Amino acid sequence: MPLKFVLRPNEKVIINGAVIGAGDRPGSFFLYNTANFLRGREVLKEEQIDCIEKKLYFVIQLVYIFPEDTELNLQRFSSILEETRAARPDAVKALGEIEQLVIARNYYRALKICRKMFKGGVEVPDDAVSAESES
Repeated sequence: MPLKFVLRPNEKVIINGAVIGAGDRPGSFFLYNTANFLRGREVLKEEQIDCIEKKLYFVIQLVYIFPEDTELNLQRFSSILEETRAARPDAVKALGEIEQLVIARNYYRALKICRKMFKGGVEVPDDAVSAESES
């Protein structure tokens, strides 16, 4: 079953590294095969990084969007993950889940869990992390 995207007027989405934007009217399109994508509202810009969780999110985003630089960005991810573990000992389980998802190349789900960490500021409950990995 294809994935349907509906873009609001002037909204953007990144699909396999290409930025696609809607015009002045809403529009929809379908993805019929596997693709790496992030909606504009899910993209974190480097200048928006103001905490360690956002730094971790940003490097996962780089791995996801720019597969040609995966090796370098995975090295950065490992380093930033250790920094995050030191800064957020309360988030051990969520960070472990993020690490496992990145190892499994499930970057989109890793981003979702990471985003919850900096939105709520607290560790994602065990049952929520498990639910994320199943969807």
